[in-house]
Amino acid sequence: VTVQGNMRPGMRIQGDPRRLAAYGLSLEDIRSTVIASNLAGPKGSLDGPRQASSVMANDQIGTAAGFANLVIAWRNGAPVRIADIGEVREDLENTLNAAWFNGSRAVLLDVQRQPGANIVETVDRVREQLDRLQGGLPAGITLNVVADRTETIRASVHEVQFTLVLSVILVVAVIYVFLRTGRATLVPGVALPLSIIGTFGIMALWGFSLDNLSLMALTIATGFVVDDVIVMIENIVRLIEEGERPLVAAFKGAKQIGFTVVSLTVSLVAVFIPLLFMPGVVGRLFSEFAITLSVAVVVSMVVSLTLTPMMTGRLMRSAGIDQPGWVARQCERGFDWLRGHYATSLRWVLRHEWLMLGLSLATLLGTIWLYVVMPKGFLPAQDTGLLVITTEGPEDASFTRLSALQLQVAELVRADPDVTGVTAIAGAGTVNAAQNNGRITAVLKPRGQRAASAQQIAARMAPVLAAVPGVVSQIQAVQDIQIGARVTATQYQYTVTDPDAARLREWAPRLLAALRELPSLAQVNSDQRDAGLRVHVEVDRDMAARLGVTMQAVDDVLYDAFGQRQISTIYAQTNQYRVILEASPELRDDPSLIGLLRVPGAVSNQGAGFAATTVTAGATVGATSASAQGNYQVPLAAIATITQRAGPLTITRQDQFPAVTIGFDLAPGVSLSHAVDDIMAAGARLGLPDTLAGEFSGDAAEFNRSLASTPWLILAAVVVIYLVLGVLYESVVHPITILSTLPSAGIGALLALWLCGLDLSVVGLIGIVLLMGIVKKNAIMMIDFALDAQREDGMAARDAIFQACLLRFRPIMMTTMSAILGALPLMIGWGEGSELRHPLGITMVGGLIFSQALTLFTTPVIYLA
Repeated sequence: VTVQGNMRPGMRIQGDPRRLAAYGLSLEDIRSTVIASNLAGPKGSLDGPRQASSVMANDQIGTAAGFANLVIAWRNGAPVRIADIGEVREDLENTLNAAWFNGSRAVLLDVQRQPGANIVETVDRVREQLDRLQGGLPAGITLNVVADRTETIRASVHEVQFTLVLSVILVVAVIYVFLRTGRATLVPGVALPLSIIGTFGIMALWGFSLDNLSLMALTIATGFVVDDVIVMIENIVRLIEEGERPLVAAFKGAKQIGFTVVSLTVSLVAVFIPLLFMPGVVGRLFSEFAITLSVAVVVSMVVSLTLTPMMTGRLMRSAGIDQPGWVARQCERGFDWLRGHYATSLRWVLRHEWLMLGLSLATLLGTIWLYVVMPKGFLPAQDTGLLVITTEGPEDASFTRLSALQLQVAELVRADPDVTGVTAIAGAGTVNAAQNNGRITAVLKPRGQRAASAQQIAARMAPVLAAVPGVVSQIQAVQDIQIGARVTATQYQYTVTDPDAARLREWAPRLLAALRELPSLAQVNSDQRDAGLRVHVEVDRDMAARLGVTMQAVDDVLYDAFGQRQISTIYAQTNQYRVILEASPELRDDPSLIGLLRVPGAVSNQGAGFAATTVTAGATVGATSASAQGNYQVPLAAIATITQRAGPLTITRQDQFPAVTIGFDLAPGVSLSHAVDDIMAAGARLGLPDTLAGEFSGDAAEFNRSLASTPWLILAAVVVIYLVLGVLYESVVHPITILSTLPSAGIGALLALWLCGLDLSVVGLIGIVLLMGIVKKNAIMMIDFALDAQREDGMAARDAIFQACLLRFRPIMMTTMSAILGALPLMIGWGEGSELRHPLGITMVGGLIFSQALTLFTTPVIYLA
């Protein structure tokens, strides 16, 4: 929200050193007079025999004229007022910080929700108050909503909701195609939304919210929460087709498939356990994702073991009663053709076991190799409709000069056809680290009203802004998930520290120059600013002591003149206003005039013949006293040498050591892992001193932590799955058969990301971990039936696994197609926030397709082996 108009008001008193000198006064005299004259303290009350009265006084001054008339001293019997030695006016409390909205001076108000509050509800309540607030403002001041982050949140949630509904429709359609009856399709059509609604209830108990991550988990869940339901329905329908009555088939089918359903669910939830222990901020973010998904799977298991067999037994009719329609007959012919070809291919595969075992080994080795060479990133770049432009002027730039450069850049940004609003901030503060920094925020048109993405718009603006002389502009798109806490001009940072500040100042520029030559990096900058200007006041302490001037007095006078010192407060009915003291503008603009400032000194009896001199404007007045003691105003030039030197604008430390942070973005088409390797190699080539320590910070640091923990995360998931399956099957061999399906999913997911030109990001890694839980269901369904055939019917292993593959071919195809179609909307989505979901959808679809095509043949062979 912006308030167009002025910034925080105050009362500003500007003292003229020349006029002060003429009266033998200093800025300290103004300060002490104002402090003593503008008060707001209790005065007590009167309590007589019959009446009580409060004691009041005109101790508060509320106007500029009131302060201007204050008497500072008397000279020659006449009062010396503030108006005689300076100027008083209503002005801004801080004149070295400013903001603009679309070229007009503004106050920028950032409204943030409290932790745990509903951000959408908060913004709705704020918007409800805007009209009332506007009505209470003076004419000429207008309220404008510059940027509402909930617009992208609403659009993103709406997009995910649409994706969720679409996934449900696609999954139900798959079930109809395979089961060929509306009655059987009705059961998962009820069970699926019931599982989602049950998940909502448990999410509410845990205090979760409907955000991008939880809704993304629910969208993925639509593809495989029906796995249990599909396996249960398909088995009951198969028994009905073999002649069993529906209710009998429901009891028998539920008993027969119950262990398989439990195995599918428990092994799937086991995969999510390592996600809960992911380190860093990423682990905190995706723990909600993992818990939501786990809850959805457990709820679906309960539904499939209770509601599903009951509804199937009551709704289904005996075989031969319902005649299938034309669509159902065509689907059945297609499925029979596909299963026939699968049986023929499977017979050939079982005669060439060593070939398939070699293919399985090649898949494992290919997955490891592809993971090693695959470009790796942190989080996908999003288009949230906001751009941030960080500007940096010359290190010696004044606020006036920086403001002019800032407005020039802001107008160029505003001229872009896809920009609807521009805010600009100049001056050091919480947003800008140094006085030569500025920050511009560009609000883009809604996603549907522009053809270019935020990244493309930023690339289009970059050469235009680079042509502005005297200022360096760096552009980045605002992301929904921001890991780093510091305000930076780039997305990634590399920080170097050294105990020796001089050595750090020597080597940091060399490293910066080396990194700027790397083609993999863009917008490389540094927070090392050593070319600023300093006015150094070198006080002659002996002379100061002789004249009775203390360093505290020198500091006070300098702060009075140049620190925008708050010396008093005006208490109004609804607000407070600060009284600011400073020197007149010409003194602040010309460092050579600083010597005109006068510092109070005290001259005491130092013996006969001691002489004290005071310098007034243009004349020297001598005062000699052998016994008297008095106060004098000593010109700063009489006790100090004033020079101008170069010095740092900012001094940064990390872990108590001097530090320099180098910021960088990625060149187009470059992965973060590639950039990290290039930075480390550049440091090694440069031969940095051993005392110079470098580490990544912000997003880059989280990327390194997640990259280091990824192999352990995958290993932990494999171990947990093996242990759970070992307990369920009471075997050390069969879990290995089931785990043999994992490499095919991994290589399929990595190949899909590579073909789509994406890095292996954290979101893609989450997709691979989910695949580990999903693809093993094919092996579980095959092995369960093969083991039952061997134990109960005494069949040979080869015949048992062959029969199990054909018998479970339909539920395997159904569950896989459901999972693929559940993830497909995430893969092809284009709405708000879709960039965050794309890698998850791509890894799921690619991994499921590749794994399905491979494990239908490799799993039987590995089972026999």
